[in-house]
Amino acid sequence: MANILVVDDELGIRDLLFEILNDEGHNVELAENAAEARAARQRARPDLVLLDIWMPDTDGVTLLKEWSAAGLLSMPVVMMSGHATIDTAVDATRIGAFAFLEKPITLQKLLKAVEQGLARESARRAAASVVPPASSFAATVTTVGDSALVPSAPMLPAADLGPQSTQSFDLDRPLRDARDGFEKAYFEFHLAMENGSMTRVAEKTGLERTHLYRKLKQLGVDLSRGRRSAV
Repeated sequence: MANILVVDDELGIRDLLFEILNDEGHNVELAENAAEARAARQRARPDLVLLDIWMPDTDGVTLLKEWSAAGLLSMPVVMMSGHATIDTAVDATRIGAFAFLEKPITLQKLLKAVEQGLARESARRAAASVVPPASSFAATVTTVGDSALVPSAPMLPAADLGPQSTQSFDLDRPLRDARDGFEKAYFEFHLAMENGSMTRVAEKTGLERTHLYRKLKQLGVDLSRGRRSAV
């Protein structure tokens, strides 16, 4: 269950999105203009925002820029429009929008965008809770003999993937060996984050599933450990 803010000046669109997202189990707050959206954002940080581009007082792109400049763009924002051009969608993405939905919005595209946006936000919050801040990185680097050991981000285990662990990389190694070590830790991290879903890991890492399977086997990643879903 997530807190979702829907911003759209059309009553029919607001009601439709409310009904769909509420049926999915989400808490939905509605705003018909930028002023109401600002107030809703100030009251409580939503987990995701669905933001219409064309509104009578302040358009969605301007509101997106405002939030970005004020450091308030800390949640995924999915832009919506039935008249926006490709350039407008690209500009919104550059400002910080997570995705763009063209009206009329299909149920499948809406739910997929919401699911992906919430998954990214959940992963970001989880990573932020365990990854040391950049200012403390220098203090965590140690040397053993002439070799530098650089701790990586801690693994984020799923409930059935065993205890939390960390991975260190020996930088005094041939480049290929060091790269393979990093890639193995990278894929193990995303497998844990996505609870073993190969489909979501493929989407997250930008690889086709066939290539992903081949890569994991090449790196010696244990696919039988914990939950490893093929969907």
